[in-house]
Amino acid sequence: MTAKYRSRVRDILVATKVFREDEINVAIELFDEVFGTPLAVERTSSAVFNDAPASTDYFFLGAFTPEEELAGFACYGPTPDTDRTYDLYWIAVHPAAQGSGSGTILLNEVERRLKGLNARLLVVETSSRSDYKNTRGFYFRRGYVESARSCDFYAPADDRITFTKRLQSRAPFGWEAHGVVSQ
Repeated sequence: MTAKYRSRVRDILVATKVFREDEINVAIELFDEVFGTPLAVERTSSAVFNDAPASTDYFFLGAFTPEEELAGFACYGPTPDTDRTYDLYWIAVHPAAQGSGSGTILLNEVERRLKGLNARLLVVETSSRSDYKNTRGFYFRRGYVESARSCDFYAPADDRITFTKRLQSRAPFGWEAHGVVSQ
């Protein structure tokens, strides 16, 4: 992913028809934090961007078509003040590419990279609304479990559902000898 995909990220989020404008704006703010903010309003297909910040806690991955068009993206990062826990902040695939495996490829790559960082847990939050039914099924089919639910969190009758997946199956080295074992 590079700064040139900023407008395509917005297009993907709008096309899914599940994100509110304020949610889309948050995703674009995160994108700008990673890749820099536009110096000029996009009047053509390209814009000038500042350099990305020297360090950021957000990482973006893209899934591309054979024609090199961005089909979907994921954004993840470390959860502050935790021991190797990460949040998956965004994963979105353009409706034209849904069912192509792009979402699975993105999620698998996030997990692969996190395992390489010795991450312990990946956390995903999503909505209980009916239009998120397929999203919830997507996580269940990939080994995520519902670990928490906050009723009426986003709005009345719109719960926040928290899914988690352990990325390590055993306690860190040396803990077994002290009787501490993860499940």
